[in-house]
Amino acid sequence: MSAITKIDLWQVLDSRGMPTVSARVSIGEKSANAIAPSGASTGAHEALFLRDNKASYNGNSVIETIALFTKEVLPHLIGIDGNDFAELDKNLRNYDSSRTFSKFGGHIPVAITIAAWLATAKESNVEPFTVIADHLGSTPTLPLPMVNIFSGGAHAGGAIDLQDILAVPIGATSIEEAMEWVWKVRESTKSLLSKSGHDQSLVADEGGVTARLQSDEQALEFVSDGIIKAGLSGKVAIALDVAATQSFHGDHYQIHEDGNLKKLSSEQFVSRWSKWLDIYPIISVEDGAAEDDTDGWKQQQENCDRIQIVGDDRYATQNDRLLNGIATKEANTILIKPNQAGTLHSALTALTTAKKDKWGTVVSARSGDTEESWLVDLAVGSNAGQIKVGSTHRSERSAKWNRLLELSHFATAPYIGKAALSHVKNLNF
Repeated sequence: MSAITKIDLWQVLDSRGMPTVSARVSIGEKSANAIAPSGASTGAHEALFLRDNKASYNGNSVIETIALFTKEVLPHLIGIDGNDFAELDKNLRNYDSSRTFSKFGGHIPVAITIAAWLATAKESNVEPFTVIADHLGSTPTLPLPMVNIFSGGAHAGGAIDLQDILAVPIGATSIEEAMEWVWKVRESTKSLLSKSGHDQSLVADEGGVTARLQSDEQALEFVSDGIIKAGLSGKVAIALDVAATQSFHGDHYQIHEDGNLKKLSSEQFVSRWSKWLDIYPIISVEDGAAEDDTDGWKQQQENCDRIQIVGDDRYATQNDRLLNGIATKEANTILIKPNQAGTLHSALTALTTAKKDKWGTVVSARSGDTEESWLVDLAVGSNAGQIKVGSTHRSERSAKWNRLLELSHFATAPYIGKAALSHVKNLNF
């Protein structure tokens, strides 16, 4: 038994400079830290990130939340087996049984459960991904990367409506080749933007390039041309994070086009990006309709045989919401964000459910992320198949890509590559 002997919590800053919580879990003589990430475009159904709303950090501090949790919950976690993810989850929910952790927030439980996993790995003297693989009975694989090239939406001050345009190196045969290819695409796209008069001295929250353009289509043209300029046409595809919830206003969508604000129905909104599938090498669309726009999600079904239809805000890494999506066949892939679920066990439950029903799984970072790299071990150990952590720039992003490259060098796990998309019958590429 890997009994937890001590837990420490304190306030730190994430990659956007916002306060968050760091947890240190001790098991015997070993200990490990984990920092809770946070999102810029958060969904209504994910675990809450509770802030103090006091003067400290203009109301963004988490010190009071940490103090309350430390007093009411922390003592009851000592002695629990840190390697028993389900038991730790159960005990945490004894003190906050709401699905979204409305009393203490999900940021504290996710930091504690991740740190417990990492401490267990240290105590057992194994790599963290091995612990995950043992829990799930899975065979570790190096995932196919989805890498941010152009940022918009909440990640770049609304430069365009699309939140992210990403490169997917589906023709690469190794993670080393995959990372070089997406690096070339980013540099080529940056060069094209610069030559067109768009300043490229700054980067977005997740390290992507950005510019204030007239339309989403213009950004897609730049990235498509960047792939061609890099000499990777037919080898690198495009993925979109539409983040449609950010554009939804009650009963309609609002988008910017040629300097004007346009209102679209659910059908018009989904049809708009569906047309792009015949123009650009798009193989994946995330949150192509708002989180509660059931009509929009139904309309996306016709594209499930051609591309990945990915649910992020729609499912919020919540198993019950995922089961509904599986039943309605409105999508074929789920984004896995541990902090949306609130605990490691809950995130793994959703991932396992998706894989059991032959859905794709994409392990994902947040826009407010950290210098830690455990997300890579989660993707590798669970055989998730795909990973999305941002661009090649910004140290909190490169830390994760570098961990993936490290595992490629030292571990025996094979690179999954294009096989990660085998759940899409007639891939649009």
